[in-house]
Amino acid sequence: MSGGNTNWAGNLAYATDRVEAPRSLDELREAVRGATRAHAVGSRHSFTPIADSDAEQISLRHMNRILGIDTAARTVTVEGGIRYDELTPALHAAGFALRNLASLPTITVAGAVATGTHGSGTQNLSAAVRSLKLVTADGAIATFERGDPDFDGVVVSLGALGVVAELTLDLEPSFDLREEMYLDLPLETLAANIDDIMASGHSVSLFHPWAGNRGARVLVKRLAETAGEHGRFFGAEAARPVNPASPVEARLGVAGPWHLRLPHFRSEDIAVAGNELQAEYFVPRQQAGAALRAVEAVQHHLERVLIVGEIRSVAADSLWLSPAFERDCLAIHFTCRRDAPGLVAALPAIEAALKPFAPRPHWAKIFTMAAADVHRAYPKLPAFRALRRRLDPHGKFGNPFIDEFIG
Repeated sequence: MSGGNTNWAGNLAYATDRVEAPRSLDELREAVRGATRAHAVGSRHSFTPIADSDAEQISLRHMNRILGIDTAARTVTVEGGIRYDELTPALHAAGFALRNLASLPTITVAGAVATGTHGSGTQNLSAAVRSLKLVTADGAIATFERGDPDFDGVVVSLGALGVVAELTLDLEPSFDLREEMYLDLPLETLAANIDDIMASGHSVSLFHPWAGNRGARVLVKRLAETAGEHGRFFGAEAARPVNPASPVEARLGVAGPWHLRLPHFRSEDIAVAGNELQAEYFVPRQQAGAALRAVEAVQHHLERVLIVGEIRSVAADSLWLSPAFERDCLAIHFTCRRDAPGLVAALPAIEAALKPFAPRPHWAKIFTMAAADVHRAYPKLPAFRALRRRLDPHGKFGNPFIDEFIG
């Protein structure tokens, strides 16, 4: 047992200092069975109190092993506490890859999956899950496989159903990527060509300043064998490296393995504590142009807190509480200064502008939407509530956030 009661960004103090850290499946089952109220906590990168508990948190930081790679089935099975930067080098060495990765390689796989995090590519990270093993409220083990009736409800569960002890993920052959950066892409060009722009690489991210008439920087990560010289991109000029000491600039135009190119950041460059806050909203891809123009009209509300915006595309999936449930999405992200009051004051204007598009906020990033609006955005929420009552009838894994936004 060890103390620790704040998240990565320092904007949250959890309600408990009690953190259990089991080292085996049996110890995990005992910890869950003996708890009155508990919630799993991963790498603490959530900006909302989604992982809070008024009794104890359960950390799987000691349960971070790769349990096996099945080369025939092209899957890997891991314990629930493993981080992406602990998993991916071993997969690459074995000749395999995950299709997509988180922008931050230091977050846990289980935490990213449970919160519907999408990473830097077009596929939600949770879409890679083929099966998972869940420790339920009474300490029992429940296994769910793709195709099971409850599988789509269990994968993105916000930790409300139990503690994920193991996950099995789909793999594909290892691949190399080359990064290219383009400068000053106008918002109108993006809005008019959204499908072609987002389909131009394995991973496409647009970093928008949301200030004045400045355009976006476009980061395109293409498969190395298909990437060539591209002087212009929808009228935007290619960036040329000018600072060899910059990790981003040093990678431009240089092919590298998937696990070192898909994340935006390197593990060694990520601070132990974050100095930023994040918010993000998912809107239907088919309404991307109108949604971007709506944000542009109210961008002045963000000018005191915004560091940079990021725009990405996320493919539809079938997971009940995924922000991309049954619709291709545009993810509109804001990285902001660590000024929680300022961000909370700015977000209602952004949310009001996006309301016609039925936005779904990222579960683990800051938002101010009313619970009723969040409820309406998830048509399978009643089915998830029924699943929660069945797996956790006494609400052991609940907390105020879960109880308000899931019910």
